[in-house]
Amino acid sequence: MNITNLMTDFDSEAECRAYMEELRWPKEVECPRCKSKAISRIKKRDQFDCDSCRYQFSVMSGTIFHDSHLALPKWFIAVYLLCESKKGMSACQIQRMLGVSYKTAWYLCHRIREAMKETDDDKLGGTVEIDETYIYGKPRKGRRRPKKQVVIGLRQRNGDLRLVHAANGKASTVRAILNQHLGAHVEAIMTDESTIYPWALNKMQKKSHHTINHKREYAVGDVHTNTVESAFSLLKRGIFGTWHKVTAKHLPAYLDEMCFRFNNRKNPYLFRDTILKLIKTPNLEYKELTAQQAEPPAA
Repeated sequence: MNITNLMTDFDSEAECRAYMEELRWPKEVECPRCKSKAISRIKKRDQFDCDSCRYQFSVMSGTIFHDSHLALPKWFIAVYLLCESKKGMSACQIQRMLGVSYKTAWYLCHRIREAMKETDDDKLGGTVEIDETYIYGKPRKGRRRPKKQVVIGLRQRNGDLRLVHAANGKASTVRAILNQHLGAHVEAIMTDESTIYPWALNKMQKKSHHTINHKREYAVGDVHTNTVESAFSLLKRGIFGTWHKVTAKHLPAYLDEMCFRFNNRKNPYLFRDTILKLIKTPNLEYKELTAQQAEPPAA
């Protein structure tokens, strides 16, 4: 998919709806409530009526598109831009390109990020590089600098990337993250000489643990963390060069977007697969996005 094909194939509401119907119901339309296939089409309202339970629905019912008043061609353009922009796309840029309000653009981007979230990740194996980085917010005038945010990166060589927002950089916290994302088929683990990793790794993982001293060298043969550090570099260029400001509450969503795009960078059907994920993802309400983040319990 390229921008020329996008503008030609999906320049009307009808074309977008037909494409979504094809993806959601490859064989025949099915009622989302009772799963009946006895369906009548209401053409004037772009809806369907279930002959069994009388439920009326559209191709957008129960999806991330639900209750959206934005034209579907603009949705498709936004999805394409977020898929193809290596360092992400800011809400301000989406606002200018689509001719919508900033609130609409911001909500639109977050709905797409919600669909990009990986929910059934396979555990990493083979050779895995692990490193941590710290994201600092910009201090406001007269105020203290916001608390630094810890991001743990895990990159399987010739495989997937995981970026995890950690509560802190303690060994116990990192250990829980590693146990969640590393499989039993890990052959080698590469880290720097940070003292958290010997404590974070379990007995089996310690046997395959290799470290590199970054004060002296970047790599010793195959022992390095260069590929996960390149992912961190891309993330920080996105935060400081594209989004400019990412709050702690929404940081996981931006990490999910970056991982999804990175892991699918060679997928020739990325646009189609992203639209399919949007169809399968329940609606994300604006009030949920803007709700105040709960304070962590006192230690």
